[in-house]
Amino acid sequence: MPSDNQSQPNLRIATYNVEWFNNLFGRNDVLMADDRWSSRYMVKRRDQLKAIADVMKAVNADAMMIIEAPDNGGDRNSVRALQNFAEKYGLRQSHALSGFESHTRQEITLMYDPDMVKVRHDPRGSRSNGQSPQRAPRFDSKFLYDLGVEGHSAVHSFSKPPLEVALTHKASGKTLNLIGVHNKSKALHERLHEDVMVKLAIANRNKQLGQCVWIRQRVEDHIAACEPVIVLGDFNDGPKMDAYEALFKKSSIEIVMGNRAEGESYMDDPFASVFLDPMSGWALSSARFYNSALKWYVNTLLDYIMVSPDLAIETTMRRIFHPFDDPKCYASDPMKHALLTASDHFPVCIDLAL
Repeated sequence: MPSDNQSQPNLRIATYNVEWFNNLFGRNDVLMADDRWSSRYMVKRRDQLKAIADVMKAVNADAMMIIEAPDNGGDRNSVRALQNFAEKYGLRQSHALSGFESHTRQEITLMYDPDMVKVRHDPRGSRSNGQSPQRAPRFDSKFLYDLGVEGHSAVHSFSKPPLEVALTHKASGKTLNLIGVHNKSKALHERLHEDVMVKLAIANRNKQLGQCVWIRQRVEDHIAACEPVIVLGDFNDGPKMDAYEALFKKSSIEIVMGNRAEGESYMDDPFASVFLDPMSGWALSSARFYNSALKWYVNTLLDYIMVSPDLAIETTMRRIFHPFDDPKCYASDPMKHALLTASDHFPVCIDLAL
């Protein structure tokens, strides 16, 4: 499948949530490229692996934040798994970097081209046990914060700690700060009594927004220090996405982006901004799920790349590789097939002229 090489930028960064990536690797991170069913509906493991590789080649990013990357722990290692994957399929993103281990079987891991960028795990903040308020503690610790809804402060933590990366673009020598995110999901996956569902929905949103306040504080610290910052990944949220948002006044996306009126600290993402203005009868999307109750596919925007003001002015292109909404993807049957086979999310990318 041809890559998207038109007007090759100085630096291309992408985020991609790969559904059930972990289940394509066996013990010691051996790829299971066989004819058995993957965890994706009616997709063979070999076909999903090839489709993921085809998509990554088409996106052609210098660095790609993989959300739901293979597991760490025991005989599993996310970096080793993804480097095995890159070697088998000849990807130029041949190296990988992980940070703090997830408490789930889904990691956040960066795949990158070592000829283009140099990277290191760069966790910021000091450790906190959550017993007293502390600004932007380290992402593998605890964060005490009062969202002003439950009448008291709550202790927040990440089941998937964000991946903080210092990424240096070799050609320009410029260093960017990446924060890879996979936020707490608000989804309820079982039918419960309505009172219980309401309580759980509010609790889940409270946790998610607490995580986003934490991320926003880190963003503000980077911007105050004149450090370029990019926040990217799956936020499991968007403006006006559910009824409980009104209780908290803002979506998690708006919290991380900040106040548009304060331009010096506003994180730019024009795709997200579509939802911040009055809806005009259409919406962007980066994920496509089958709703069994409706017997219908539902499209939604969950994946974002937000950049600090200094990087916003260096942005030359943004793209969601949606199989039906992106004209180039829609015009290519192999690309459509790969995107629909690989995952229920689609890559989002940004080009920077550094």
